[in-house]
Amino acid sequence: MGPAPSSFSGGCISTSSFNASIYCNNKLVGAKFFYKGYESALDTEGHGTHTASTAAGSAVTGAGYFDYAKGQAVGMAPGARVAAYKICWKSGCYDSDILAAMDEAVADGVDVISLSVGASGYAPTFSRDSIAIGAFHAVSKGVVVSCSAGNSGPGEYTATNIAPWILTVGASTIDREFPADVVLGDGRVFGGVSLYAGEPLNSTQLLPVVYGGDCGSRLCIQGELDATKVAGKIVLCERGSNARVAKGAAVKQAGGAGMILANTEESGEELIADSHLVPATMVGQAFGDKIKHYVKTDASPTATILFRGTVIAGSPSAPRVAAFSSRGPNYRAPEILKPDVIAPGVNILAAWTGAASPTDLDIDPRRVEFNIISGTSMSCPHVSGLAALLNQAHPEWSPAAIKSALMTTAYNVDNAGETIKDLATGAESTPFVRGAGHVDPNSALDPGLVYDAGVDDYVAFLCTLGYPSSVISIFTKDSSIADCSKKFARSGDLNYPAFAAVFSSYKDSVTYHRVVRNVGSNASAVYDAKVHAPPGVDVTVSPSKLVFDDEHPSLAYEINLAVSGNPVIVDAKYSFGSITWSDGVHNVTSPIAVTWPSNGEAAAM
Repeated sequence: MGPAPSSFSGGCISTSSFNASIYCNNKLVGAKFFYKGYESALDTEGHGTHTASTAAGSAVTGAGYFDYAKGQAVGMAPGARVAAYKICWKSGCYDSDILAAMDEAVADGVDVISLSVGASGYAPTFSRDSIAIGAFHAVSKGVVVSCSAGNSGPGEYTATNIAPWILTVGASTIDREFPADVVLGDGRVFGGVSLYAGEPLNSTQLLPVVYGGDCGSRLCIQGELDATKVAGKIVLCERGSNARVAKGAAVKQAGGAGMILANTEESGEELIADSHLVPATMVGQAFGDKIKHYVKTDASPTATILFRGTVIAGSPSAPRVAAFSSRGPNYRAPEILKPDVIAPGVNILAAWTGAASPTDLDIDPRRVEFNIISGTSMSCPHVSGLAALLNQAHPEWSPAAIKSALMTTAYNVDNAGETIKDLATGAESTPFVRGAGHVDPNSALDPGLVYDAGVDDYVAFLCTLGYPSSVISIFTKDSSIADCSKKFARSGDLNYPAFAAVFSSYKDSVTYHRVVRNVGSNASAVYDAKVHAPPGVDVTVSPSKLVFDDEHPSLAYEINLAVSGNPVIVDAKYSFGSITWSDGVHNVTSPIAVTWPSNGEAAAM
């Protein structure tokens, strides 16, 4: 790989703990830190290394985590160069550092910013959100900003990084599992997952099983388990509060022989494989409840754990949306659908720093070159890498056009041909859970049509939300008065590749305006609208046919969403549908989400 392009003006900063001449090269072309109290761009925790290699790691043969997931590892955009900007430290990630780093990256000339960081709790207002402000600065210079949606699911309104100029990514599973089964003394077998890499339990020798709640701590918190009740036994622990790997460490320190980690209702059937320090597996809520009942009712409950390594393309179906993946509706702008898309974020293999153990536990002495972890932090760089590929293939596309291509070509069915499931409920996911769907890289290269937007559109959006000119200047870096004369009739009029209507009554009707640009090879393409109306909603598209030509590469349309004129019982808070523009070659799909008035009652009286 040759030197960095002339458009990139950044570089690496050497310190006493980071020798730029050793760590930086034609692949890693930038390494800077943003925290005055600790000067080093070196990753001491692993998160940054994992995400950077996911986005743009070069191909490495013989990768794997111990004996798990062995093979060739490669990032989404292996030919891309990496510039690392370190903003997070043991004390946290500070707004001033985040904004300074984002502005520095833009000034250095990066093409994509991948940010696996987000606010805790509900998303802050855009004017108090350093990531939203920094992303606005970046997008105004043509830089794509891809961010994680957050790991606060499955509750509603939990998505962060929800500004419309940000590409917000939720987490999904892949078709690779690491099964580790629980075998009970009564012969029943319950499937789980694990990345335990130590000496396994004897598959033919069953050990006593106890419930953590009967031994001092159902959550298996360190220091709270009674060693006299745990020693030499397998402990059933419940998920929640402390880290999953910390539960196993607590069992180990109390003298336990193994651990079964069971989900509670909040996480449902979501299974996340962890590199425990004790023989351990995670099971879903249903299996966990059955195991707990066995432990509570059997006179002498026993069990063992069988570790089955790596299994690819088996059941269950994939992708599925992780229960932890944060969801909509959009807390700050309900008419902007979030998240935008989902991408692989569960049990993801990527590079790891030698400065930290795979569990990040102080008592873990192991050091690895690759690690398998989960989170929307892992899904975000998948999409960041895809954005880099799209930027290379279509350098004339704006960040909004790249986002549009990824959203309108996303798929919504799993490898079993069914709607992508939500692991929190086991039911079909909705656009508030999966966004526009799971990214489809090949289709995104040729989306047919794109919904574009720029700084003026985003200023109009902020005006529509009621932000004063003095606040909007924080985003635009322009002290002059923002022009709000062109604000939208409603915030949902932003030229976004999705629709999220909020009905105020059961006689409501909203109309949104959109403009699409033909980016396909056929300048004279003709697209017809195909509508899948949300239950209880009448959808009218005008015009319903778009005829492009050389003189009209961009065309406008309106979509009206109205409560159905026929009596319909709305038995949920939301209804979902979609609109697809098709020319017979391309299918340009946008989800439609409708939020009903507070109580789901009879509509269209």
